[in-house]
Amino acid sequence: MLMKRKVVLACTVCLSRNYQSDKNIERANRLELNKFCKRCQKHTLHRETK
Repeated sequence: MLMKRKVVLACTVCLSRNYQSDKNIERANRLELNKFCKRCQKHTLHRETK
């Protein structure tokens, strides 16, 4: 069975926590996605926070 965990994604520019996503538990590294930041008004890199 595939186990998933909810994670919060934060903008690397303004550190605003904008998105929530699911992540496979077996994945060792942190999730990084390019998403639109409402605060910066542009696409920026969003990383998984603790």
